[in-house]
Amino acid sequence: MRWWSAANLVSNAGTWMQLTAQNLLVLHLTGSAAATGLSLSVQAAPGLLFGVLGGSVVDAWPRRLTATVSQALLALVGFLTAALVLTDQLSVPVLMALGAVTGLVATVDAPACALLGNDLVPPRDLPSSIALGSVVSGAGRVGGTALAGVVVSWWGPGAAYVANGVSFLAVAAVIPFLRPHPAAGPQGPAARARTAPRERPAPRTASRTAAPASERRGTGARDGLAFFLSRPRLVALAGITAISSVFGRNYGLTLAVLVTGPLGGAAGSFGTVSTVLAVGGVAGAVLAGRLRSPSVRLVGALAATGAVLQIAAGLSPTLWVLLLLVAPMAVVESVSDTAGTTVLQTDPPSHLRGRVLGVWRTASTGWSLVGPPLLGLLMQTAGARGALVTGGVLIAGTIGAAAVLRTRRTAARNPATHHPTTVAYTPLPAARPAPAARPAPAARPAPAARPTPAARPASADRPAPAARPSSAGRPVPVALAACAAPGHGELCAAGCASVA
Repeated sequence: MRWWSAANLVSNAGTWMQLTAQNLLVLHLTGSAAATGLSLSVQAAPGLLFGVLGGSVVDAWPRRLTATVSQALLALVGFLTAALVLTDQLSVPVLMALGAVTGLVATVDAPACALLGNDLVPPRDLPSSIALGSVVSGAGRVGGTALAGVVVSWWGPGAAYVANGVSFLAVAAVIPFLRPHPAAGPQGPAARARTAPRERPAPRTASRTAAPASERRGTGARDGLAFFLSRPRLVALAGITAISSVFGRNYGLTLAVLVTGPLGGAAGSFGTVSTVLAVGGVAGAVLAGRLRSPSVRLVGALAATGAVLQIAAGLSPTLWVLLLLVAPMAVVESVSDTAGTTVLQTDPPSHLRGRVLGVWRTASTGWSLVGPPLLGLLMQTAGARGALVTGGVLIAGTIGAAAVLRTRRTAARNPATHHPTTVAYTPLPAARPAPAARPAPAARPAPAARPTPAARPASADRPAPAARPSSAGRPVPVALAACAAPGHGELCAAGCASVA
């Protein structure tokens, strides 16, 4: 896990370095800010169009192989762009095309790397792993953006593309040495096929569509979409994240206008606010690492709390008050993101996680493209303060209304539990006194045991029966055999009387 985290730190730094250099390069080639925004939209468009298909590829192939190939392809695109920049052969259409290829490969690379990192830890440590990934991503973003300015100013934008290509190769070199945790479950279709219990083949007349999406083991994109839509908690998570991303969390835009406008601050003041946001995000990621079983309710509560803080930030009278509110806003946002990502990656079964992440990538790309224009229109209409306050009210109101609606639906399904029926009280007649218990009859005394009659004493004067003389002259006993040669006063062994 340490090698994987270190490789991701290098890769994130290289990615942000290339993104910064790309914005500077497009601005240098065209001199238009609109073209810069268009280049970012072109790179994000494949995630919107092919996100679900990318997740299907992740479920169809082993994750380590998929991640290695995707990282190698991204490195190749980086080196090709660097060569075109260094030879002065790069044009805006070619740069747009290379950006689209990068976005297309990222539709496979992002879910593959996310699931591969989760396979390295046991399920109980998954929130900690995701929180560590958030810390690494934040650190790579800050470091890569800072390094881009130095690299571009010294060696030009081509050097930034070379550095990003090297960072992708570093990740590809680490992946073959990673060993999934045994408790993480099987990875890849072959491993899942080995560990899955053998089932009898279904009859030919049975319809394949009768099985729920969670039990199918194919790689169709529709199965992932069907599973996503059949899970109310995933749909609720998407709704909470969408409205929070559109009307809140775009602090780089809203707070910049608020600081430089109504609060009368300079660019340095906004830099201070950005630093506090970054520190709060890292602190929130560390705090989120202590989560064990986050839920959609927790995500909703955190989003509503962030919305209330956003309203307070929009009403802040001075910069110092804003700084005091920005830190908890960043903490709440970071914990909410980690909790939501944990729910997203643990709710679907293993054979559907890639496709579910693909559906999420498609949806998140959609609201990330729609959000900034809507927020900009709101700021143009209501101002920076009005946009923050209105956005916070919309977020908190929507989440609160959804919670009330869910409570009512639950109450309608279980009326006996939530709405007990009122029963009229009817007094019962007085109970009759129980009759006195009769005394138990005295036990009769047991009859005295009869004495055992004493054995009759053998008469001493009774002569022993004489033996009849036989024909051979030997005496034959008639009734009892006499002792052969008893001593004087002894008893016979056969019970005869003593012989004098």
